[in-house]
Amino acid sequence: MSDMTLLRIGIAVAMSLLLGAIIFFGRSRKEGQGRRLPRERSNSAEARQEPNAGESQSDTWNDEQAQQEELPLPAAPAIFEPGKRPSDQFDRIISLYVAAKSGATLHGPDIVVAAEKAGLSYGYMNVYHRMVDGRPEAGPIFSVANILKPGSFEMATINEMETPAIAFFLTLPAPVSALEAWETMEPAAQRMAGLLDGVVLDEERSALGRQRVQHIREELRAYDRQNAAPALSKTTRW
Repeated sequence: MSDMTLLRIGIAVAMSLLLGAIIFFGRSRKEGQGRRLPRERSNSAEARQEPNAGESQSDTWNDEQAQQEELPLPAAPAIFEPGKRPSDQFDRIISLYVAAKSGATLHGPDIVVAAEKAGLSYGYMNVYHRMVDGRPEAGPIFSVANILKPGSFEMATINEMETPAIAFFLTLPAPVSALEAWETMEPAAQRMAGLLDGVVLDEERSALGRQRVQHIREELRAYDRQNAAPALSKTTRW
């Protein structure tokens, strides 16, 4: 079996695991967010009575404080994680890969430097993301993951990390138009490939050529036309 065949199999398996993890953890965090276990009421709470004239003000305050502590507290605000998608629902995934040349591997420290030069941010699920300028809460335009299980870049061991390829993927709908997302991701992949002395592969794990790029652009233009928001009526008067 050739090196390219092994690489394609590894990419396919890794992407399946990674996307499954994104969906699973996104849903589990959303469903579990803000839950609070009920506290059992003590017998002493049921026996409380209004304070009489012989009780001190501090005793009264302590009694009121104890009652307040038994009330459910509001959920803590969600912590913003760069790269986390507002929704786990998507219609389509567009992927690219930057693979090492035959007989070589991509090294962790080089990936970190290349990602920073390509304008990516390290964040959610310990992978890299390209955020919308000025609107990080909108979610990532695309993300970059390791094709090796579990798909993340662990900074504690990044100096020893080696991988045959990294995966670029965007999910549609994206926080920008589909075509704009592609026009952001494809140059970033080319940029990182140049910095890492690698090659850019398409979704079929073949070398990305001009004809394939043009075909993807046409598909994404059609996607944007089909999913465009309805225009406001021109007859509306103010």
